[in-house]
Amino acid sequence: MRPMEDYDDEEDFFEEEEVLENAVLCPTCDDVTGHEILREREMGRGKDFLLRCNECTSVNELQFRPPPLRRVPFMLTDGPDSYMATIDLDSDEWLDLGDVFEHDDMAWRITRLESKEGTSEAMEATKIIRAVALRQDLLRVKITKTRGEFSTPDVLIVDQGTTFKASTLIEIGPQTWRIRAIHTGEGRTLRGTVDASKIKRMYLHEPPRPERFAPKTPRERRQAWKEGKLGFNPNPILPKEIIKKRVKSFTNRRDKKRRRK
Repeated sequence: MRPMEDYDDEEDFFEEEEVLENAVLCPTCDDVTGHEILREREMGRGKDFLLRCNECTSVNELQFRPPPLRRVPFMLTDGPDSYMATIDLDSDEWLDLGDVFEHDDMAWRITRLESKEGTSEAMEATKIIRAVALRQDLLRVKITKTRGEFSTPDVLIVDQGTTFKASTLIEIGPQTWRIRAIHTGEGRTLRGTVDASKIKRMYLHEPPRPERFAPKTPRERRQAWKEGKLGFNPNPILPKEIIKKRVKSFTNRRDKKRRRK
């Protein structure tokens, strides 16, 4: 059994730390202490503060000045169109590949950072000589549409967060297509759901049209449902009027044979 003193030590160890409001170095206390803001005034991109220390009540001034701006050229790519733009960044700001920022009321994702030494996955603004970014709020999904023996490439413009599921139908303009497969770069899926941002290419086939295929027997009809030639029907049932017109019962055929004899 542990002595009570051990529990007291643990409580002291895990005691919550004191939270300081507006914690800065006080020149009188020579320590970081909490302060009360008496006055705040904007000075260009910075601010001047008049503060009172919560420990010694001394009053002192604090000047906050952000680092100078660095004008960084960005190659912004929006689908097939690209253009150069200059964006102001703090000189001590670091950029990483994959960072998303807003410019011209659009979202952009950084895909390349260049300096005099070469490219890097992370870089300080002062070293960047050019950056490349792709539009992020709209995505371009490459597709291949196959009709019979002919295939044509195309592109779909979709919103960020759009997903596609293989083996389902999709409408493109006045036409309906079936998503045959989705290529993610790591492989193809024939049934899974994939986010548009991860799709390298999507393969579409023209869906079969029921009017082009007319099964003559219940067996043909069931097989057609299985192969997707007549759309989706988990429990295919042939209408009675079609059975009467196209399929003759076994008893009728046996009676005919007897008559012939």
